[in-house]
Amino acid sequence: MFKRIPIAGCVLLLLVAPASPQPIQLDAANPHYFVFHGQPTVLITSAEHYGAVTNLDFDYVAYLDALKANEMNYTREWPGALLEMVGEFYPGNTMGARPDRTIVPWARSHMPGCVYGGNKFDLDKWNPEFFAHLKDFIRKAAERGIVVEINFFNSQYTHRWPLSPLYYQNNIQGVGKCDFKDAQTLKYPDLVRRESEYVAKITREVNDYDNVILEICDEPSLFTPHTEAGPWVGHLLQVVHDTEAELPKKHLIAQMVEGGIGGPIDFSGNAMLSVIVGQYVWGPEQGSSAQMGGIKGLDYEYGHNKPIEFNETPYYPFQYRTGDPIAASRVEAWEFIVGGGASFNHLNGRYTVENPAGNTPDNAQILAALRSLKHFIYSFDFLKMRPDTNFVISGIPRGTYCRGISRPGEQYALYHHHSIIAESREYYVVTPGSYAETLVLDLPGGSYQADWVDPASGALLGSVKFAHQGGNKTLISPKHEIDIALRIKRVP
Repeated sequence: MFKRIPIAGCVLLLLVAPASPQPIQLDAANPHYFVFHGQPTVLITSAEHYGAVTNLDFDYVAYLDALKANEMNYTREWPGALLEMVGEFYPGNTMGARPDRTIVPWARSHMPGCVYGGNKFDLDKWNPEFFAHLKDFIRKAAERGIVVEINFFNSQYTHRWPLSPLYYQNNIQGVGKCDFKDAQTLKYPDLVRRESEYVAKITREVNDYDNVILEICDEPSLFTPHTEAGPWVGHLLQVVHDTEAELPKKHLIAQMVEGGIGGPIDFSGNAMLSVIVGQYVWGPEQGSSAQMGGIKGLDYEYGHNKPIEFNETPYYPFQYRTGDPIAASRVEAWEFIVGGGASFNHLNGRYTVENPAGNTPDNAQILAALRSLKHFIYSFDFLKMRPDTNFVISGIPRGTYCRGISRPGEQYALYHHHSIIAESREYYVVTPGSYAETLVLDLPGGSYQADWVDPASGALLGSVKFAHQGGNKTLISPKHEIDIALRIKRVP
């Protein structure tokens, strides 16, 4: 029987009922940064090669525990449209699962003949075990404060396209009878339909989760003309938007800029896009492989008032072909985040099926530097800061890479490193030496504390408090071998 609840009781229920948590979102006052569960957030990680969910041999609990232990808060996943061969790139590469230990969104049929082994897939039937596996991964990441970026697609390759469930020999529908260069265009409506179903299905399945960002495609035009891949990306961006329009939660949508800035695969100004993505430091600038580097994005896309994400570095360690890969990994992360970046992912080959926690001495150094970076950026009220090096009047040597953010008169972050950029423009080659800079800074009058920080360890190298009348102020850095960070805050 229906019973009336007293008005006072209704008010009490409203007061004590917890608000439904919102997915990670953009800060309203400064949308260059994230807010997650009400807290200002910058995403920083060194992560596995995106196969934690599709590779049943990978212990993702050990992996997520390692991220949490090192205070990392971000990882990326590819959910099955692209697969890699066993041992490709690097022994134990998580994306190269054994065929009988690969799990994807589509169910197997009773018809043999899949190119890479086992029965063909039935694109009319979803695989409930995959979605249970995906959700378990997202839940366990959430328990550890880790945001999962789900990247639906990556550029197909001539040897990988025949491994995909969407390739015509691998599914009973015969969908995907096309060249790998056409797999991510609008040329084949039957394939586009299945790709759209896959994107919509995953979008629906993960809608309940707050620690999710949805990403359309990694390197969509690596082999395909930008003018053909761009409309396909735009179509899927619309699919995600329209699918979530009917769902309770609205997640951020990310897409990398490939080709020229302002070109067919630059959706930075699109209202449906939330996060602007770059890869590598600056990125190749010529030909079909041209793409925007994460640090380049800070210079060219910041005006869209959206987070800039640097979500893939060279594959550590082997794609850092010259120089010190540990130091190179550190300086690209520090320059990007201290320059105003919101999300950084170092692609790390030390996480393998055999070693899911990435327990190696070199990885310990990489994670320590990223942990120090996180502590450094969180020592500021960064939501109130914007990219700025104009307060540096002189003292940074020519050829030194330097970036900063500030809230003038209140707080300043500055970082510089001694490096050259590799010929590929994908990473830095550090140039060790014995360096000390005499910086002349323009600061308003007030009392300040200046701290010099070692980026590798987070150790405090020097600190000084000073009262300043306004105008130029000279600070001399401690000696350093490659890089150093400076934190200045107004104090009472």
